[in-house]
Amino acid sequence: MKKEIRALEENDTWTLVDLSNGKRVVDSKWVYKIKYKSNGEVERFKAHLFAKGFTQMEGVDYHDTFAPVTKLVTVRTLLVVAVKKRWIINQLDVNNAFLHGDLNEEVYMKLPQVQNKLLPFHLQEGCVFRGSTIYVDDVIMVGNDVKKIQHTKEELDKCFCIKDLGALKYFLGIEVARTPEGLVLSQRKYILDILEDCGHQGCKPSPFPFEQNLILDKKDEESKVDASRYHYLVGRLLYLQATRPDIAYSVNVLSQFTADPRQSHMDAAHQVLRYLKGTAGQGILLPRDGGCNLTAYCDSNWLGCLITRRSRTGYLLLLRGAPISWKTKKQNVVSRSSAEAEYRSMASTMSEILWMRWLHKGLNIDFTKPTPLFCDNQAARHIANNPVFHERTKHVEMDCYFVREKVESQEV
Repeated sequence: MKKEIRALEENDTWTLVDLSNGKRVVDSKWVYKIKYKSNGEVERFKAHLFAKGFTQMEGVDYHDTFAPVTKLVTVRTLLVVAVKKRWIINQLDVNNAFLHGDLNEEVYMKLPQVQNKLLPFHLQEGCVFRGSTIYVDDVIMVGNDVKKIQHTKEELDKCFCIKDLGALKYFLGIEVARTPEGLVLSQRKYILDILEDCGHQGCKPSPFPFEQNLILDKKDEESKVDASRYHYLVGRLLYLQATRPDIAYSVNVLSQFTADPRQSHMDAAHQVLRYLKGTAGQGILLPRDGGCNLTAYCDSNWLGCLITRRSRTGYLLLLRGAPISWKTKKQNVVSRSSAEAEYRSMASTMSEILWMRWLHKGLNIDFTKPTPLFCDNQAARHIANNPVFHERTKHVEMDCYFVREKVESQEV
């Protein structure tokens, strides 16, 4: 804690002042948190100071409502490249997330009431923050030069005061295990926490996340359930997809009922928990060996949503045999044929492939061969290669041109 306080002071995160008349002041509060290791042991205790943002006004105090953080697809891709090239993979932690930067306006914040003498310093009433918050609390560093990696750590420590956590083991709730075959990513502790919070530690495991041929709709005639509990459970399952592509479809279906969850929806969510109980240790393997190309698979279920009659797109991308990107998402429009649904799925997968090829150029890795895209619909495959539009394909003309252009350019 002393290191974090020293880092805040060295970066001039705040300035203590008397409250000025006419200045709007926001409230604040302390939030105490325990950070655990992947095996459940306590790593350290933390105290966070939060400004209460509910006093902000749209158009006056805030503009962007998102945080520019790294996509997990990028993290998985970087780890695959590091594993294949036998690079060093280290983890760093910034002592505090307040970095030296400029704010467009001064922010006056009341200091919160402290119930005990937890804090090793004394703050006076009134505080002006002069730093900007940036999400850089957890950092992964990879490379093949030990000296350069150490030098970079030392330079970062001079600027931001970091903690060197050594080899990557636990990152953003994801456990990293090294085996002779490669790197295994899992969220076992995260799953156990979900089961404990939902009271399902002793539930009977299930071999599958959804009942076969299960059909969920609005179920207006059924009794309602606690919406906050349902939101909490689905939200945690959404993040669990970071290492569990096997539940992507189930979570996508459950997510469309968050506005008005019913008992059958909650029962289906509990079925996913029972499946996780029996597969808590599963994850994804990033193998050391394997091919050197990017491979993609796509599919769709025609008119799969009974509420909107829209189809769902599903795709999976493998980099050198390692799963790095997957998604299940409802399509934006209703498809009038199975070929159209499959083709729209192909177009979405094509966009992800192009983005992935661009990402690898940034890592100085160029693909020498086109990316193979596997689709199990013969009609969609013929449309991708046929320059003549028939009556049933006129309404998907834009996607047709997009896909065919990338096939002709030998990118896919």
